[in-house]
Formats: sequence, C-alpha cells, structure tokens
Amino acid sequence: MFSIPQALETLCRRADLIIGAVLVPGARAPKLISAATVKAMKPGAVIVDVSIDQGGCAETSRPTTHSHPTYVVDGVVHYCVTNMPGAVARTSTFALSSATSPFVLKLAEKGLRRALQEDPHLADGLNIYDGMVTHEAVAKALKLPYVPARDALKH
Repeated sequence: MFSIPQALETLCRRADLIIGAVLVPGARAPKLISAATVKAMKPGAVIVDVSIDQGGCAETSRPTTHSHPTYVVDGVVHYCVTNMPGAVARTSTFALSSATSPFVLKLAEKGLRRALQEDPHLADGLNIYDGMVTHEAVAKALKLPYVPARDALKH
C-alpha cells in the first residue's frame, strides 16, 4: 500500500501493533497518525514510535523512559522511549560501526573535501561546512541561509 493518509488510517484501525519509524533527515518527523485515528484503534493495540527522537509520528506520542516506558491514550498503549538503541548499547554499537566504517575509511584515505566531492552519499550527510549550513532542513529549522554542499565545497 502507498503511505497515504487513508491507507494509514485503515491499517491503524485494524492493527494490533504499529511501529512508526519515520525519518526526515535534519527535520521533525511528520505526524502521520492523528489523534482521531488513535481513538479509532482497537483497545489494547500498541504504537511503538521509533521516531520519537524527532518528535514522533503520532499526534499522541510523547517521550518516555526505560523506567516508565509506556502510557495509554484512548485504550492504545504507547511505547515512545527515546534513544531506543541505548537499551542494547553493545549491539547497536556494532551495527553503527559496521554502517559507518566505510565512510570513515573514505574520509581518512581521501581527506574531507575530496571524499565529500566524490561521494554523493557522504555529501548528503553534511550539515555544516566552513560556517555554511549545507542541509536544507537544518537551515530551515534554524532559520539560517542554506548553501548546497556542492557549492560550499568550492570555497
């Protein structure tokens, strides 16, 4: 199914478990699950909002902790623990190291500017360069001028 409001609402109403994992790099997560949809869900259904570090993807989501991980809204259990990978620090460290090592090696081999110029995926992760905000969502959130990474790297 396409991620359109009508489809999400239909699926949420039927689901026993919703895992919201929405990421807009550098910006807040969009609120894809409305309070009205939560109210229409089955009693005892669960929302795990992995997007909570970016504000959450459900209107009813609010940050929780490992000591008090859940709360209930309209009969729906919410689990919105911030920094979920922190609960499995060793495992998440191995996963993060595995995912980032190729980029670190590229930076070490080629130097910052050349690596960013040659690898568009690496450049996509650039937020600030030489005092310029090179990530559009970050610039917008901070109300600062945006400079595309390729332009900033020419300086």
